Amino acid sequence: MKKNIIFILCCSVMMLQYSCKKTLSALPENAKVDANTILDQKTAEVALKGAYYLLYNIPFRGTNTTCWDTHQWQPAYYAGYLTGASENPEEENRYTEAYTTNAIWEESYLTINAANGIINRVEMLPDNKFTGNRKNGILGEARFLRAYSHFKLLSYYAEWFKRDSPHGILIRDVLANLSNISKAKSSVKDSYDFILADLDFAIAKAPADNPNYYAGKWAAMALKMRVLMSSGRQTDYTSVIGIANELIQNGPYQLEANPKDIFRSKGLSSKEVIMGIKPQPNQENDPYNLSIYYSYYTAQITVGHAATKQLRALFTADDPRGNWVTGAEVPNNDKPGSCFFSKYIAVNAKPTIVSETSYAFRLSEVYLLKAEAISRSNGSITEAKDILKKIMGQAGVTDFTTISNISTHEALQLELFYEITRSLVGEDGQEWMALLRLPFSTVKTLKPSITNQAQYILPIPTNEFLTNPAIGPQNPGYNK
Repeated sequence: MKKNIIFILCCSVMMLQYSCKKTLSALPENAKVDANTILDQKTAEVALKGAYYLLYNIPFRGTNTTCWDTHQWQPAYYAGYLTGASENPEEENRYTEAYTTNAIWEESYLTINAANGIINRVEMLPDNKFTGNRKNGILGEARFLRAYSHFKLLSYYAEWFKRDSPHGILIRDVLANLSNISKAKSSVKDSYDFILADLDFAIAKAPADNPNYYAGKWAAMALKMRVLMSSGRQTDYTSVIGIANELIQNGPYQLEANPKDIFRSKGLSSKEVIMGIKPQPNQENDPYNLSIYYSYYTAQITVGHAATKQLRALFTADDPRGNWVTGAEVPNNDKPGSCFFSKYIAVNAKPTIVSETSYAFRLSEVYLLKAEAISRSNGSITEAKDILKKIMGQAGVTDFTTISNISTHEALQLELFYEITRSLVGEDGQEWMALLRLPFSTVKTLKPSITNQAQYILPIPTNEFLTNPAIGPQNPGYNK
């Protein structure tokens, strides 16, 4: 990556990583998670909100503002669909700058440590300290947070695509301290098993009726679908289809009639949102908010994150999303062809609470992963194509000639990747993971800068080897 990369809009990943280093010792009051203060249901709820606070990456630069940047922009950059205003999206994905490679690692382990503090302490408390089934509910939510963060680590720092690989993740299942900080990373198989055990618990115990900015049973099911798709065994695909059917048929969600409304007017009130990231009060007025990365807003601010020509090319003339997911070409830009990424906010529009909202799971993804699982398990091409047409039709597409002409699973999986990108780009990294699930030969064709599967993942941060020498070897393709 070029050394002179600059994100003018101040939510650069470098600043993010710097702020994360400070958060454990200098969190805002409502973000502190101290296991020793968990004495009953009330104090456990406070600690749980603090863990969500870390997942949302709110203590950014000491402000009360969410920063979902590593979820929205970073994976889309790796896939070649979003870019910094002055950055080349086709550059090799083996970054050496610590602020890029470390951000997801540090965010994830902060959340894991908070979740472990809750789990370890709440499990010790007597049941009479909680009303009804809330003890299990809190544990279910905390184990979802732990599973989500461990899976994020598996997706970016481990050979998740090789179940027999020793290069899994460093699993943390207890609150980290000096006595237990030294620990080896686990195998990929054991990493999957640990994450899935947490998710099975969350599905069984987490509330089914939580607000959609907190985790619950349904969000745990959606996350389990992602995990199983990465695991990639035939039995996993069968499970994905079953989970999708239950979510679609029995969950309290429905596809939005016009997906644009989710991002421009409804936000978390949309019945399609399974789990979103709720902005903080008055976040739309913060000078370093999320919306402003994608819009000029004032003449003094240069757009920080832009869409690439590759993303714009995915939208046919018949696809209305091409007119609002991407906007006009960014003027005075040293990357000709880059255009505004206007999915969350129209160019020059004033930020709002809705434009500040981010999305972890939506029902559209459930449908698309079901279709992909059907195809990968050699199921009905017609059924999978019908799902693909349904999602595209919800977005306003009317010409399905290309989809109707598909006759092989390989061609169908490629079209599903394109639709996952069109539907979910800039949300929670699914465009990147869907790309890497394609055959390696296809990945190299779509993104020629990838020449080795070592580029699918990032290096373990250098500092980890200093504080935890027992972790084991560096990831393949990188040096310590």
